[in-house]
Amino acid sequence: MFHREFNQSLIEKFAFGPVIKPSFDKIHKAFEDQVRKNPELIAAENGDKQISYRDLDGQSKALSSHLIEMGSKPGDNIGVFLERSIPMLVSILGILKSGSAYVPQDARITPTTQLTHIVEKAKIKIILTLSHLKHRIPVANGVRVIEIDSFLKDIGNKTMPQLENRRNPLGTCFVLFTSGTTGLPNGVKVSHKNLCNILLTSPGNLGVRPKDKVSQILNISFDMAAWEIFTALSHGATLHIRGKSIAEAIAKVDIVIATPSILADIDPRKNKHVKVVAVAGEPCPKELADNWSKNSDFYNCCGPTETTIVNTMKLYEMNESKITIGKPTPNNSVYILDEKLNPLPIGEIGEMWAGGDCVTQGYINNKKLTKERYKADPFLGEGNLMFRTRDLGRWTIDGELEHFGRTDGQVKIKGFRVELDSISTVLEKVAHCRQAITLKLDNQNLVSFVTPNRISLKATNRALMAILPYYCIPSFIIPMDKFPKTDRGKIDKKTLTVLAVKIQEEANRREQEVSA
Repeated sequence: MFHREFNQSLIEKFAFGPVIKPSFDKIHKAFEDQVRKNPELIAAENGDKQISYRDLDGQSKALSSHLIEMGSKPGDNIGVFLERSIPMLVSILGILKSGSAYVPQDARITPTTQLTHIVEKAKIKIILTLSHLKHRIPVANGVRVIEIDSFLKDIGNKTMPQLENRRNPLGTCFVLFTSGTTGLPNGVKVSHKNLCNILLTSPGNLGVRPKDKVSQILNISFDMAAWEIFTALSHGATLHIRGKSIAEAIAKVDIVIATPSILADIDPRKNKHVKVVAVAGEPCPKELADNWSKNSDFYNCCGPTETTIVNTMKLYEMNESKITIGKPTPNNSVYILDEKLNPLPIGEIGEMWAGGDCVTQGYINNKKLTKERYKADPFLGEGNLMFRTRDLGRWTIDGELEHFGRTDGQVKIKGFRVELDSISTVLEKVAHCRQAITLKLDNQNLVSFVTPNRISLKATNRALMAILPYYCIPSFIIPMDKFPKTDRGKIDKKTLTVLAVKIQEEANRREQEVSA
């Protein structure tokens, strides 16, 4: 054990990331700098369509002028309800140039009731969409809809006047709606300062350079999609917008940002050209990190939407003894605290609170929830806030963070407190297990899903029984070819739970038949 005084000095040393000033305070200013430097480079490509930095800038200026003419005011929220496309980029940049914030949703798959909720919650008066998706857009009184593809056809190749960017008094860049406890999503206000801090400093910029190709494979309503889009456009790279196939997109790029579940379906041996990979959004299996780090710089990252995409990153080296989520990124901090918000010694597991420039502006029109999750930061002071991530973690003696699942991932089974992610981690150490997810069925039963489906269930059970106490042993271990995913590329736990309940009901039925 280390003396508490020594532990405290390490906490002060480990908690704070380096101080680095981003090169711009508005993310679209970084894009405009690339327009000046590299106007002819390809900014984005989607199938057989391409657009240069110069043309993307010109079209977004035209849209910005049009939004202002329609009455858009600095600080307004404007809906971007469409799909991955070049017009999506024009929409986003045009909104930012007008001084407003964008609210992204994939109109193909987001339910109309949810879109309606978002329009009302964010007080949206203008929505940008594509003509073939207009029928899915809820139109309330006073809400105007622009078909961005039709608008772009109308402006053609006209030379647009220079437009002075308008100041956004709130500093909000975009509003992302995350899942809420009531079933309706909560909108998180992300500022330009938040975004520039992670994307215009290292390692969040992922070393992207002009002419690199960055994949855009994620749902546009997912915060990591902003990482894809702006990392490319603020560094002179080409954003490769995928079609139906994620694998085909990754085969053509240098930099990939994804969830572990998405990457698990891609063969790294066929993608040795990929230079940089960053994963976040869910726990990363060590085998996945080992396989991809053979030929690529592999970053394992962590951070909820409320801390601006990610606030910790780890450059993983192949075959390290353990996989961590690294250290705080520049101008950010992480505290491991107990229930009374006191720092815990090195090596003790506690709840992670995030501080620094990553902390967002709170939830839109939800003061109660903002007050619950955002607190005054006693370590930074000076009016700074810290955010309760509800992730469990601890510091290693080397100053890296180990992730131990969610506080809401703690469940009671047979009267014992159990960490679901810990069981999955043990499963992933079993031979041939690529990925595992463990769920609670009821107060007596756990179920684990594993990939691939060739895993020996007998060997897996023996391995678990040799390591875990009896109450942590899943009642069912279900092998699958691959896990179902949500539209954000994460494991679809709801679908797996439904499947587990059906399997349990079938097992109960057979048991009753045998008893009869």
